[in-house]
Amino acid sequence: MADVKITVRDNGPFLVTGPVEVSDGAGNTFDLKGKETIALCRCGVSANRPFCDGAHRDCNFESAERAGS
Repeated sequence: MADVKITVRDNGPFLVTGPVEVSDGAGNTFDLKGKETIALCRCGVSANRPFCDGAHRDCNFESAERAGS
């Protein structure tokens, strides 16, 4: 089974690597165009939600969660 990895980028998006499917609330699947890595918006400002378009750089989004032990 292939692994999926989600990386929380400091002050940026969630990077999702691996074979995934992204669906909306109605169950419709987004076309990922065969990409193995996608970036999901965390700031809420992207014009391409749920995907990141880099807007976090201009809206002063700050978030740097760390995994607990």
